[in-house]
Amino acid sequence: MTEQEKFIELANYKMPFGKYKGQRLLDLPERYYVWFNNKGLPPGKLGMMMKSAYEIRVNGLEHLFDPMREK
Repeated sequence: MTEQEKFIELANYKMPFGKYKGQRLLDLPERYYVWFNNKGLPPGKLGMMMKSAYEIRVNGLEHLFDPMREK
């Protein structure tokens, strides 16, 4: 998978469970990530994607992913 494909996947990756099920990770509230960081991120791909999305949110860079989002 190329870096561009990874960015596109992250831009469109949706939360698979819980209160925000079906919402893109990059659209989740920062407080949700803070809660997960305190409790522990899920294992595997979801945890890695959430960690990346959190770093993007903390740094205010989520707007860079807007062109990659599927409509």
